[in-house]
Formats: sequence, structure tokens, C-alpha cells
Amino acid sequence: MSLFDITGKVAIVTGARTGLGLGIAEGLAEAGCDIVGAGHARMPELERSVAALGRRFLYFDIDLTSQKDIPALVEAAVKEFGRLDILVNNAGIIRREDMLKFSEKDWDDVINVNLKSLFFLSQAAAREMEKRGGGKIINVASMLSFQGGIRVPSYTASKSGVAGLTKLMANELAKFNIQVNAIAPGYMATNNTEALQKDPVRSAEILARIPANRWGTPDDLKGAAVFLASRASDYVTGHILAVDGGWLAR
Repeated sequence: MSLFDITGKVAIVTGARTGLGLGIAEGLAEAGCDIVGAGHARMPELERSVAALGRRFLYFDIDLTSQKDIPALVEAAVKEFGRLDILVNNAGIIRREDMLKFSEKDWDDVINVNLKSLFFLSQAAAREMEKRGGGKIINVASMLSFQGGIRVPSYTASKSGVAGLTKLMANELAKFNIQVNAIAPGYMATNNTEALQKDPVRSAEILARIPANRWGTPDDLKGAAVFLASRASDYVTGHILAVDGGWLAR
């Protein structure tokens, strides 16, 4: 089990106030990691969870629709904890509208958070990791990294881009002992999918295709995140790991 031990490591997790980011951050803390929670609102639930586990927590206020504060985020993590070992690019937003009505603003907002900030934060983190001999970058992809979906054009484009960037970064950063992988969650019970969960027709259609016969939860991502953050995955890079209850298999 020592392969999965990340005691003393430091992770930045973006968008960790609720949902998948909260679950991932809690899972990393349970495995021994100190956490930097990055987002536009404080994270009291995560802070309490991390403290209860005897780990350290730092909140960093950042608006990821812009890239201007990204260098300061990495600097703050290193200043507070002395190192940066793991980056989890979880923060993401979604806009739903028919393709023929989709606005430029809804396109730009989603691409800025889900793709542009993900790349430049990964760049900043990798520069720090390279100095220290390696690290782990975990991106959060989606089922729409594999499929087209409906009424979410910018989200689909961004998550397809996340899958591609994961592979590119894995290729370029392997020589620095930095592994880059992605988790592709299936249909998860979070704020982003609230509208789908409340739509009885659409929800029934989704559940009918999931062999596990349930929506996923943030806890379902903990094991995948710890694996990709630990020595257990040192020879795994450029991989998109679906945690989907069997959705893609059907």
C-alpha cells in the first residue's frame, strides 16, 4: 500500500469547494496530502475535512476566467508549503443552449476556464515540478471527451481539448518525470448536472445506459485520483481514465 501513500505531498486542486473537486481533494488528503484549494469562493467544508485528517490547508482566491493570477497561485503554494507535487485541474463550467442559438460569450467563458486556464496553470505547475525532479498533473475530462453530446458545444470542445492536451503534455513532460493523466467522470450527481437529474425523461435515459444503474458521486473519484497522484502510476502517462459506471462500455 506504500505505493499509494502521498503523505507530505502538496496538491493544488481547482474548483474544490463542492462536487467532484471536493471529493478529489478529500481523497488526496485522506491519503496524506496537504491541499491548496483554488477557486472564487472559500471552501469551509474542505478546510474542515483536511484539518480533521491532520493535514494542512490553504485557500487561494482565483478567478479562472482569467489567467493573470495563475503564477501567484503556484507561488503561494510553494511559499506556504515549500513544494508542489500534484496539480488537479478540476475547475470547470458549462453552458447549455441549442447550437443555432449559442452565444460567443458562452463559448468564450467555458473555453477560458475549462481549457485555457487549465493549460497555463499546468505550464506554471510543471515549471515548478521540473525544478524539483517530477510531479503529477491530473486533468478532469468528461464523457464528452469521447462523445459529442447535445446543447453543450463549448463544453464538448473544451473537454475534447482536455483529452488532447493531456496527451501532448504527457509527451513533453515525461522527460522531467512529470506524469500527466486525466479522469473522465461519467454522469455524476453534482451542481453541473442538476438540470439533467431533475428532468425525469432525460435522467431515465441516462440511467438506462449506465450498467451500474446509478449516478456517480464525488467519492467515486477518490481512488482514481489517489492512484494518479501516487507512485503507483509512475509508468502511466497520457491516459484518460473513465470513471463512468460502464457508460462507455455499453
